Amino acid sequence: MSNLNRFLGGSPGSVLVRLIFLSLLVGAFLAFYEITPFELIERLFNWIASVFDLSLETVLKVGRWILYGAVIVVPLWLISRLFSNRR
Repeated sequence: MSNLNRFLGGSPGSVLVRLIFLSLLVGAFLAFYEITPFELIERLFNWIASVFDLSLETVLKVGRWILYGAVIVVPLWLISRLFSNRR
């Protein structure tokens, strides 16, 4: 088996026929749902942006919770350390 056949996963002719067939199926699916390739890419980028926004919102919310807790926990910890060193 030549390096080209190994890379392509078969002979160039059979790979070309498979790619044309799969392209036809995917193209028919997209045409049936009236989706253009540009819309598909745009939706993908919008989805990635929404996941990023959701992740950023979650990180900010957790950071806020840490700050709220630190306002109570850190002074109590400091007071407990000051009193424990006096013994």
